[in-house]
Parts: sequence; structure tokens; C-alpha cells
Amino acid sequence: MTSLAAIDALEERVPPLVGLAVAVVAISTSAILVEFSGAPSLVKALYRVVFTTALLLPIAVARPGDRAAFGDLSGRDLLLATVSGIALAIHFASWFESLRWTSVAASVTLVQAQPLFVVAGAWALLDERVGRKTVVGIGVAIAGMAVMSVGDALLGAAPAVTGPDPLYGNALAVLGAATAAAYVLLGRSLRQRLPLLPYVVVVYATCALALLAATLARGHPLTGYGTDEWLLFLAMAAGPGVFGHTVINWALAHVESSVVSVSLLGEPVGSTILAAVLLAEYPSAVTLVGGAVVLAGVITTARAHQA
Repeated sequence: MTSLAAIDALEERVPPLVGLAVAVVAISTSAILVEFSGAPSLVKALYRVVFTTALLLPIAVARPGDRAAFGDLSGRDLLLATVSGIALAIHFASWFESLRWTSVAASVTLVQAQPLFVVAGAWALLDERVGRKTVVGIGVAIAGMAVMSVGDALLGAAPAVTGPDPLYGNALAVLGAATAAAYVLLGRSLRQRLPLLPYVVVVYATCALALLAATLARGHPLTGYGTDEWLLFLAMAAGPGVFGHTVINWALAHVESSVVSVSLLGEPVGSTILAAVLLAEYPSAVTLVGGAVVLAGVITTARAHQA
């Protein structure tokens, strides 16, 4: 069996919820890789997307069906994919920068507030019906996020890590959540009629161009980084990029956008654990309780979808 045939067979056999679980694990490494890198935030985001595109483009070009799909893109679909790519660029730029100003736990939790925006947008724009159990699951998950974000302050406890400007960092994370929701909603719409790889290649390429423009506008150098930095950029692409965002885009063709978004709420839990182990950012008991509540919401929503 050729490698391309193996990819096709794997794509057919993997249940969407299993794919989402893999994506959550992969994306949970993103904040840690970003923190390890000393490059400017825009440069990190740019090369993550550039390398992700470079890894996926040869596969898309090699598959006849995908190659033909590029030429079959309608003007409307191309426009929507472009808007999706710009939204993704804003998401990456704002979220990567937020990690400079607030803790990993706060940043990754707030950036996953996107279900609030996704559910409203899916109902208004995609006419998706959201069942009562799904709403309950999302509500539980959002409650857990609130506990993780402000629980320490409400109880008068000092969190172990706050960052140089938590309010600014948290605001950037919320902006990242809003633009991530736009990206998910557009992906849900487009993936109903577009193959996975042509869609993501167009979106990622647009995202890379937008980030390149922003990087040049800010005067950040594109070269001169050490070997360790380039390896980190590549790791961001291979892990969170290919096995994270790309798998999410695959899942969007099979499950509702609200289910995808609430599943991603598992990221704050994974990232918080990794931050404690690798960065010595130890969460408080309140944060741990909030993470458990987030997971309860994810499980509730997933079960509601399967019912």
C-alpha cells in the first residue's frame, strides 16, 4: 500500500471523536513550544504556519482528487477560505502574544472561550440546532474556565504565576478566542463541500501571507535564528499544526462545530499540566478544580453528540 493510500485508508477508519482526542493532545503542546521559543510572537506564528503548509502541500498536490479540487474552487469558496485564513492569522498573532503577558493556564483557558462565539454563530449563520445536553455541556465547560481564570482572585488566593500584565494578556487571549470561532465556523461551512487538504492549504497559505505582512510591518527579522529556534518552529508545525489544526478541520466535516469547539476545551488542562512539568508553572488547587470541571463539560457534550 502506498503512503497516499495509507493516508486515505486511515482517514476512513478513524472515528471523528478519536481524531478530536488526538488533536487536543497535539494542540496542548502548542503553548509550551511557544514559551520555549525566544523569537518574536509574529515570527513564531509565521513559521509555524509556513512549515505546516510546506508539510501538507506536497501530499495535496500528489493526490489527483485534491489536485483537481484546487482548480474547482469557486470564487465564493476562495473568498471564504481567505477570510478564514485571515481570522486564523489574527488568532495566532493575538494568542502567541498573550503568552508573553499572562500565564499559560490563563491564556490557553481564555483562548478556548470560543464555544460562546461558535454556538451563537452556528445558530445564526449555519442554522445548526444545539440540543439541551450540548448547551449544558458547554455551560459546564465555560464554568470550569471561569474557575480557572478568576477563582484564585475571588477566593483571595495569589496564583503561582500571573505574568507581567495579566489583564492585557487575557484580553489578547479573548481576541484569539473570537477569531478562532470565526475560523471554526467558516471551516464547518466550507468542509461540507471541499476536500480537507485543498481547504487547509488555501487557508494556511492565506494565514501565512497575512502573518508575513504583519511581521514585515513590525520590522521583525525573518532570518538569523538559531538551530533550536528552527526546530521549535518545525515542532509547532508538525504537532499542533498537522496533528492539531488539520485533524480538527478533518473532523469539521463529520461533527457539528459546537462539538469540535467544546472538545478543544481539553487543551487548557493538557497545557497546564505540561507547563507545571516543563516550565515549573504550578497551578493552584482552584485551577485544578476548574480543569476537572472543563473536562466534565467536554465529556457531557461529546456524549450528547453521540446520543
